[in-house]
Amino acid sequence: MLKIDCHAHILPETWPSLKERYGYGGWIQLEHYAPGRARMMRDDGTFFRDIDASCWDPETIIRDMDAHHVDVMVLCTVPVLFSYWAPPSDALDWSRILNDHLAGVVASHPKRFIGLGTVPLQDVDFAIKELRRCIRELGMPGVEIGTNVNGRNLDDKALFPFWEAAQELGAAIFVHPWEMLGADRTQRYFQQWLVGMPAETTLAVTSMIFGGIFDTFPKLRVMFSHAGGAFPFTLGRISHGFSARPDLCNVNRIQDPAQYIGKFWVDSITHNADALRFLLALIGPERIAYGTDYPFPLGDLEHGRFIEEMQDVSDAVKQQLFADSVLRFLQRDATEFQRPTPKSLPDDNVVFE
Repeated sequence: MLKIDCHAHILPETWPSLKERYGYGGWIQLEHYAPGRARMMRDDGTFFRDIDASCWDPETIIRDMDAHHVDVMVLCTVPVLFSYWAPPSDALDWSRILNDHLAGVVASHPKRFIGLGTVPLQDVDFAIKELRRCIRELGMPGVEIGTNVNGRNLDDKALFPFWEAAQELGAAIFVHPWEMLGADRTQRYFQQWLVGMPAETTLAVTSMIFGGIFDTFPKLRVMFSHAGGAFPFTLGRISHGFSARPDLCNVNRIQDPAQYIGKFWVDSITHNADALRFLLALIGPERIAYGTDYPFPLGDLEHGRFIEEMQDVSDAVKQQLFADSVLRFLQRDATEFQRPTPKSLPDDNVVFE
């Protein structure tokens, strides 16, 4: 059974001082302090996160993949590096640095990695330019974007040309939470990640539905991370609200939100078998793809073990989760990633000299 992780992250091991390159601060830098260890630091000295070589070293990543029988990882940047806050020309330059690095990693291990690029969404013309380069020059199947652009939701009219270009190019769009709503109230107890991320992703889903994105661009391929956040588990309330207050919800002449099930994908990161069972019943395995959020602690660092151990899920459904769904999302073929089967020795493993 082919096993493809649809959601994993990577960044370069080093990069030049962006404060020196662009002439102002606010950027993330790496501070390597021990072999295979580094701190992600803002250039004002503020600590962001401690990481290890699994964030940047392809060989370390592949060893982890082999240990957990993962055939392929879909790699994208770490959301804090989106840098939508920066002036567009600088963000475009930074996106190109990240995308060129990622393309090089994939080129070195084409049967083990797939890359999703990043684009400077604060400027739609630049974003489309880099999206085209990712697809046409770097050979990527799509890009990762954030759930909002400097506080603007994904239904913002300024983004419509980007959605149109993505549909025209056949680009897969992977939506990942960042700059979570309610950040001022979720600083304690890690709640920005525990509560803010699912809420932020839910807002991205509902914004695209209520904003008519899936109606206007019906061939657009979108996947939402972290199992779609809280959206699957609040869809009943959302659908009821749509019917109860169409004057507020249905300003763009859309369908009942429940009718958009099947219009997008989600990853499988529920951390809970019963939650995944509900997701399977609601969305269906053909629109759910196994993912881990590797290599971060909130990810599924047992690499889908809880799925493999679900006795009530058939092998056919597991194959959908582990490979078929993401291949359809990315429009890739399984034969691109099948590794040769080791040849058996002749005559019952007798070795002849």
